[in-house]
Amino acid sequence: MNRQTLPHPGNRLAKSLFIGTALLLSSCLLSIGVEWISRGSLAETLDWISRNTSIYALNAVIGGSALIFFYSLIGSIFLAIGVAAILLSVMAFINYYKSMLVGEPFFPWDIILNKEGMDVGPLFTGAQDLLKLAVILAALGSLIYLHRKLKSRLVISWISRGILGAVSLAVLLSFGLQVSWAKERVAKAGVDETIWSQQANYDSNGLLLAFTLNVQNAQVPEPEDYSADKMEALAKDLTAGAPGEAIPAFGQTGDAEEETVAPRKRPNVVFIMSEAFWDPTVLSNVSFSADPVPTLHQLQQSYPSGTMLSPQFGGGTSNVEFEVLTGFSMSFLPAGSVPYLQYINDSVPSLASYFESKGYRSLGIHTYDGWFWNREGVYRQLGFEGFKSKDGFVNPEYNGLYISDSEIADSIIHEINRSEDPVFIYAVTMQNHAPYTDKNRYPSGNTFKVEGDLTEDARDMLETYAQGAHYADQALKQLVDHFAQSDEPTYIVFYGDHLPTLGLEYDLYRQAGFVQSGKPADWSLEEYKSLRSIPFVAWSNFAAADEHKVNTISSSFMGAYVLDSLGMEPEGQFALGSKLYRSVPGLIRNLTVDPSGTLSHTVPAGSEELVEQYQLLQYDLLFGDRHLSRYVEATFLTKEPMANYNTLAAVKEEE
Repeated sequence: MNRQTLPHPGNRLAKSLFIGTALLLSSCLLSIGVEWISRGSLAETLDWISRNTSIYALNAVIGGSALIFFYSLIGSIFLAIGVAAILLSVMAFINYYKSMLVGEPFFPWDIILNKEGMDVGPLFTGAQDLLKLAVILAALGSLIYLHRKLKSRLVISWISRGILGAVSLAVLLSFGLQVSWAKERVAKAGVDETIWSQQANYDSNGLLLAFTLNVQNAQVPEPEDYSADKMEALAKDLTAGAPGEAIPAFGQTGDAEEETVAPRKRPNVVFIMSEAFWDPTVLSNVSFSADPVPTLHQLQQSYPSGTMLSPQFGGGTSNVEFEVLTGFSMSFLPAGSVPYLQYINDSVPSLASYFESKGYRSLGIHTYDGWFWNREGVYRQLGFEGFKSKDGFVNPEYNGLYISDSEIADSIIHEINRSEDPVFIYAVTMQNHAPYTDKNRYPSGNTFKVEGDLTEDARDMLETYAQGAHYADQALKQLVDHFAQSDEPTYIVFYGDHLPTLGLEYDLYRQAGFVQSGKPADWSLEEYKSLRSIPFVAWSNFAAADEHKVNTISSSFMGAYVLDSLGMEPEGQFALGSKLYRSVPGLIRNLTVDPSGTLSHTVPAGSEELVEQYQLLQYDLLFGDRHLSRYVEATFLTKEPMANYNTLAAVKEEE
């Protein structure tokens, strides 16, 4: 080879120094940019960096490792920086808007939401967002220019790129899986991973580091004291006797001496989870021209009702559904996780399989696509006989953006009327789903007017929400009116899944005085509880009305509460739930409520062992060896998916 064709050692060194310097500076700048977008303020970002230089350095290492990995694939330093900037900026914008809308950051498992992912495009209109976008576009333009000018001078061999790619990937995996050396670096940097409050975790540790550390939380670790012996002892406790003071069952009054007429046959049991249903009249600083939810208020006066504590705000419907149907708690799972997408890959005992084991037919109904939250697959694993999604409705009536709630009511009536056996139905509505920013959303217009010290946009939003809540309330009335005249004994429990998102950073709630701050970290326990409190009411056409009230009950105990109310013996996790809601009626992440209504971050004294048993039982049935099923005679604990699953959903209603 001619000596003159060999690269000069000095040029090689200069090239290596240039590439190394470019990667280092880009890593630092990318990490600053990510935090600027994620936090919404450059000043706040620089203040965080000045107070957490070691933690910022770890964020830069993670961002730099991602950048180097892209460089190893693309081969162009400038294009790699551009790709990294685009992907990390998208990640930061999603984190920013998700935090503003629902109070939760962007998690690794959010990536698998696919179609369920949040669309931030319509929100991307503010001046600050446009400034950030302009900076990103200017940087990308400069990178493209530099790539065209210098690409031939900065080429490195495939071997070098392969080594860089392997090393960068190893670094990312080490932090994500928390191998020993990465764990030591994290500890030395003073990282405090606040699992119970992920928003605080991201605020303290930065988006890139907190996101990467959460990779390990995709798997639920086995509790230290989990064993067959522990589950055998728990099984003996569950079958030892009555859980405690009973609540009056339907068909009975509070006085055991007096009994009303019992149903002639087993009652149909209908759960209706109404999308974002909540009582907006609890806002103290606003008033409505008329009551938007009169049916709810009327039933609350005479029938069992109260407050259901939801694990979610503004979204995450399937997690509430998961708690109600399985009797399990999101408190024992990684913050931000989605069981329907992450954990339910095999049969899981639920209310559906419980009622099937008692001779019921079980059906899920939802007026949206079956792929949403993977319900088609999950309902099969939960033991439903059928699932009727949007495709099961023939020429349905739409009201606004989605199929009307009255269609759900008609479908429930249809399914009960055509079944010779009693039916368990879990119905999920869609009509009142966000957004509420379009005041012309409904053809009828907004008939409820709001008075109060609100901005015009906030008032329009609340009026639109109230109109949707009213339609949900009317659908409940439609069902009650029908079954009040029916000889089919039917029990209906009606509730929402979460409070609605009404503006960024809880804007309307702040304007209405419901909370004082737009940052969850600043809330009192009372404010936190208020934004998780959903009204519920239970109605029956076969028992006399009573005034049994429930101050607070978590959605994970709702199934046990209903079985107790019906006089049906709770089994498995529902038997434990029957004990728990008497001891710790409110149990969600970072909040417990004792029977007296006292709020706390911790489990009430004397209930610790019961909550530990709850966690062990949940792990055993969801992830473990299902030891409990060997010691408890409950066929639903081992019930396999129905062989004829989805036959009900496949039969469309006649036109």
